[in-house]
Amino acid sequence: MAGGSGRAAGLDARPWYAANEAVAFLLELATLGFLGWWGFDAGHEGALRILLGVGTPLLAVVVWGLFAAPRARWRPRLVLVLVVKALVLGGGAAALYGVGHPVVAGAMAVMTAANITVAETFRIPLSTGAESTAQTG
Repeated sequence: MAGGSGRAAGLDARPWYAANEAVAFLLELATLGFLGWWGFDAGHEGALRILLGVGTPLLAVVVWGLFAAPRARWRPRLVLVLVVKALVLGGGAAALYGVGHPVVAGAMAVMTAANITVAETFRIPLSTGAESTAQTG
């Protein structure tokens, strides 16, 4: 009985989980845009401006891909994953602040914190559905 209700709860929560993952993806894309914006607007001229404008988002992509992406090359413990997410996504909020939008940067920081909290608190293991099906079948 407990297994059946857990399965039903997992199915009911799945749309919320998917919506939260979609918001996370949008926050990640926005972060890359904000990092690039900051890099090109950092007040430098010439090659340094291009290096910051292209290199900062590229560095964020590499760090994210190595440690925080769902299929990361190295998947460290949750604490380090959360630190990487905070640094990259928080860097996006800081970049937005740096280009002169402190209110929107604060909103970005709050949305990022809420999104990560929901994702890590209510994460649904992908194997749960298969195990439940195997047990009932």
